[in-house]
Amino acid sequence: MDQQTAEALVLDVADLHDYDRIVTFLTRWQGKKRGVTQGARRKFSRFGGQIQPLAKVSVTWYEKQGRDLARISAVEMIRPAEALLGDLEGLLLSAYLRDHMLEFAQEDEPGDKMYRLLDTTTEALLEGVDRDLATRYFEAWVLRLAGVFPAPFFCPECERPLADLGAVLPLESEGLVCRECGGTGADGVPADVLLFLLRMSKESLPGMAESPPSLATLQKVDKLCAAVRRRFLQHELKSYQVIRETLDGLE
Repeated sequence: MDQQTAEALVLDVADLHDYDRIVTFLTRWQGKKRGVTQGARRKFSRFGGQIQPLAKVSVTWYEKQGRDLARISAVEMIRPAEALLGDLEGLLLSAYLRDHMLEFAQEDEPGDKMYRLLDTTTEALLEGVDRDLATRYFEAWVLRLAGVFPAPFFCPECERPLADLGAVLPLESEGLVCRECGGTGADGVPADVLLFLLRMSKESLPGMAESPPSLATLQKVDKLCAAVRRRFLQHELKSYQVIRETLDGLE
């Protein structure tokens, strides 16, 4: 059996049998991994409190060729995330961030950029960065890193700057083109949304938080990212639907 130890972010925890749990975690160099924590549901388990969602931990696990699940032998807390999980909005947001990684991050493949995105976004949220801004920044970058949503600098059809010509999202497309190449029926991308996408290409999340976009702009970014994500996945993330239904119910 091959033993490995790595820094990781906890993505999902599910019960297995009477006393065990399956933990899905994201690493820098091995991508997504799934392993069993034996006895994790027992009252005095050594894993108690160490495998909370979005926590940054050090994980030691053993892998055996031909088995889908690794065996996790140790989990040590590096950065807890309970401050983000203390209210309903934080719980929903945590599930939404983790859902993106469960869907887009690759198993057993290096994923340093995805890891750093989730790590820095979680850190910013714990430090009090606006949740709406952090969510829009995160989801747009996930689409970018997955190769679904290219950087909006130039039109891929005519190679002219989108900032000069304006951008649209053609029907059934996952990327932006200029208004002249988009043809009829394409959804226009407002200038403030294009500016957001250009800013996030150059600025960190804390940097954008110093001069944040308006709530109206963030709502438009949300709509655009959701449309691109649905076209690519052919379905919507379950957590996104739960968020929308829950917030609509509260309103």
